[in-house]
Amino acid sequence: MRIARIKRRTEEVKIDLELNIEGRGDFKINTGIGFLNHMLSLFTKHGLFDMKLTAKGDLEVDLHHTNEDVGIVLGEAFYDILKEKRQIKRFGTSFVCMDEALVRCVVDISGRSYLKIKPKNLRVKGENYTYSYFKQFLKAFIDHSKISLHLDILEGEDFHHILEACFKALGVALKQAVSFEPRVKGLPTTKGKID
Repeated sequence: MRIARIKRRTEEVKIDLELNIEGRGDFKINTGIGFLNHMLSLFTKHGLFDMKLTAKGDLEVDLHHTNEDVGIVLGEAFYDILKEKRQIKRFGTSFVCMDEALVRCVVDISGRSYLKIKPKNLRVKGENYTYSYFKQFLKAFIDHSKISLHLDILEGEDFHHILEACFKALGVALKQAVSFEPRVKGLPTTKGKID
């Protein structure tokens, strides 16, 4: 089983995460941010990961610290689990729609952090979770997982539908990328090393 347990304690947040990337899509998530809970449950379900996550942050200030630090911890968990990177497929791609929203997601477990989201800005927004929060979460996740991610929002009008398609697409693409490829001998690279 490929499992990570990560704790993060700062003056702003307390986070406990247990992540199993060989799961069934089971989740128990409470970040204090309802919308983020919902999005992470979709990511978990469609990635077939098992996640137990609790976060207590200074939400009386705003969502920023908790949102970003949850991304940090999730990234650290993926990095910890995948540090060997032996016999994984490495790449994953998905197209996911949610009603009018359509998203393309491509990931590379390359040992290099890179994030490209198109478009850079959306005119639509949610009740209390913004596109800016979404980008901050993804940047924290990518920086700490050392994964390259291209996420293209191809269609969409409803903010909830767009982000739902994004989180589902990320789960599906990562499910592919972390899965084993028994024909690979060692690392999935010609360099002989993935950081």
